[in-house]
Amino acid sequence: MKIEINSLKDYQHEYEKSIFSPEEFWEEKANDFVWKKKFEKVLEWNFDVPVNRWYIGGKLNITESCLDRHLEKSSDKIAFIWEPNSPSEKSIHISYRELFSKVCRFANVLKNNNVKRGDRVCIYLPMIPELVVAMLACARIGAIHSVIYAGFSSGSLANRVLDAKAKIVITSDGAYRGEKIIPLKAITDEALANCPEVARVIVVKRTGEDVAIISGRDVWWHDEETKTTDNFPAEVMDAEDVLFILYTSGSTGKPKGIVHSCASYMVYVDYTFRNVFHCEQNYVYWCTADIGWVTGHSYLVYGPLLSGITSVMFEGIPTYPNAERWWGLVDKHKVNVFYTSPTAIRTLEMLGLDPITKHDLGSLKLLGTVGEPINESAWQWYHKNIGKRKCFIVDTWWQTETGGIVLSPLLNVSEAKPGFAMHPLPGIQPVIVNEKGEELKENDVEGNLCIKFPWPGILRTVYGDHERCKKTYFSDYPDLYFTGDGCKRDNDGHYRITGRVDDVIKVSGHLMGTAEIENAINGHLIVVESAVVGFPHAIKGNAICAFVVTYEHPEHPENLKKEILEQVKNTVGPIAKPEKIYFVKGLPKTRSGKIMRRILRKILEGERQNFGDTSTLIDQEIIGDILSSISDATLVN
Repeated sequence: MKIEINSLKDYQHEYEKSIFSPEEFWEEKANDFVWKKKFEKVLEWNFDVPVNRWYIGGKLNITESCLDRHLEKSSDKIAFIWEPNSPSEKSIHISYRELFSKVCRFANVLKNNNVKRGDRVCIYLPMIPELVVAMLACARIGAIHSVIYAGFSSGSLANRVLDAKAKIVITSDGAYRGEKIIPLKAITDEALANCPEVARVIVVKRTGEDVAIISGRDVWWHDEETKTTDNFPAEVMDAEDVLFILYTSGSTGKPKGIVHSCASYMVYVDYTFRNVFHCEQNYVYWCTADIGWVTGHSYLVYGPLLSGITSVMFEGIPTYPNAERWWGLVDKHKVNVFYTSPTAIRTLEMLGLDPITKHDLGSLKLLGTVGEPINESAWQWYHKNIGKRKCFIVDTWWQTETGGIVLSPLLNVSEAKPGFAMHPLPGIQPVIVNEKGEELKENDVEGNLCIKFPWPGILRTVYGDHERCKKTYFSDYPDLYFTGDGCKRDNDGHYRITGRVDDVIKVSGHLMGTAEIENAINGHLIVVESAVVGFPHAIKGNAICAFVVTYEHPEHPENLKKEILEQVKNTVGPIAKPEKIYFVKGLPKTRSGKIMRRILRKILEGERQNFGDTSTLIDQEIIGDILSSISDATLVN
């Protein structure tokens, strides 16, 4: 596995070539993959449309580069070490040969169940090996996988299945999460009551729970596998065919189905994985992300497999059965590269050093963070106590829409700065603009982060709604991709992300759309309307606060809070539950009816007087009413 960036000089060479000769640069990066037909042209693009097409005319199947090409020399090498939720259950080692066999066998299962090239397959599974197998089998047969996080409710599952127009859903009887068993099949059944187009449900037996098997629709994974062989030639795909749809929250209630295509996603994820994580061929790599999020797609499944690396895949949570679980696994498997979220780091930091000191973490060479900027105290704790002051930390910044990492500190290029994403990866041309869209070209500036030239990992569209793609990402600033994040560039030219600038909250590193949560709250019979905003949280980075207007003042506000929390949990999922709920007389609105969320954010930050320009408020007294309403409110757990 070649690592191109090993020094500042390497970085400068790679970056300059990617900017001044981008097509030549990305053509070189694509040469090492398995192509059925070489591409005729590297790039066509226009941000006005928008259109971004890469490796035009090329034919391939990504699974041949993830699996087939490793078989001759590395068939016995371990691809995944799967660690179950409970330490009393044995871990499983899956070689590249075994993974190849499982993927081909399940591709035949899909074929036998009438799945064809271009069909959408929704995967609602816990962190078990079958999840990876299902994804790769979809890719091998030419079907489009859409993984749905197994913590989402039946309503959220149904919305995504309907939007993707999926004909098949893959789920399990249940999921282990710490001491809990989550009834995934029952949740799936409830969701699919509103999804008549789903013709087949394939069920993995994981927890052994009794579940309903609907005749004519539901089949067991293990039964279906007995009917097939492990011989399945990969479907030849066009470079621009869709590889997967992954849903992310937006500023409206409907999640956005982000589309990534086969070839360029592969090239970009491979390049960034190699040059950010510096994994040598004998390394053990562990990305703790759930595959239901983009980090799991890019840097637990596709990136490591493309490089032929051994990865740890973990089913459970970091604090079960105790706070030393993760560190025990690092020690057990001699993990060399560890990639996790600031939320997880802060959670484990709160539990003290005893769980760490019991284990040898000397195998670690490099640490990473993802999901949100890491605060300095958590960075220092991570560096000192996990990295033993010898591990470089890559504080990566990227999005579902970018496909892979776009800003990161880079090993041997410069010293890391806590909280800074530091450098643009080769191929990324970041610009900071003010609210007028004017580029701020000097250093020591702050504004909105945009990117002015396409890179291979860029999203293709929002599934079924290209106009929404254009409006969301390419309309705010002409000829620029708008990330939705604010950014600072310091005197040294290093980048620091300052947070979302739209109506989206990043909780524990995951984006939650305010509208989706508000719609759930507003569904309560006594609620008139609500406004959801984020506020700083010591563990999660940000947490959710809801300001709720009711038809009449609730007699038992604590009971109503519990009902609202349950409604959000059932409608969106537990991850979306507000930490705080305040009942207020009204919301601060402009004359056009837009809620001024910045005022609510300032109130949560402790501001009581200086709220900026409030001239457009339809009711100037509403701020005082809100302050009065929340003065004795209590935190909701």
